[in-house]
Amino acid sequence: MLNKEEIKNIIPQREPFLMIDEVEECVPGESAVAYKNVDESEWYFKGHFPGNPIMPGVLIAESLAQTGAVAILSLEENKGKNALFGGIDKMKFKKMVVPGDRLKLEVKIIKKKGPIGVGEGIATVNGVLAAKGEFTFAVV
Repeated sequence: MLNKEEIKNIIPQREPFLMIDEVEECVPGESAVAYKNVDESEWYFKGHFPGNPIMPGVLIAESLAQTGAVAILSLEENKGKNALFGGIDKMKFKKMVVPGDRLKLEVKIIKKKGPIGVGEGIATVNGVLAAKGEFTFAVV
């Protein structure tokens, strides 16, 4: 299990944009499983939406991308680098994510060619699908 400080040793994101709290499992270059504890004090709930807080879909996608970045940047040859979005495909949002939810983020790297790759991500809350999609990334 990796905590936030250990995650920061792998990926460059920092608060308030570090979107994962812990990593349960990581197979460098292949997959990662992480968690985001969705708290009512999150900065984005002030405007999304007052009186009806819902985690923005783009931040769920970012949470999945950061989980994939942990997997790809854990490779020795990628240490100190960054993984940038190249595209998002087949993204679907199936359940609202709200304060109090524990978002489970599972990413598998399904393609790699040089610095470019594709990750497949699934986000769930209590076993219920919240979002899924594919992410093209470039390691720079």
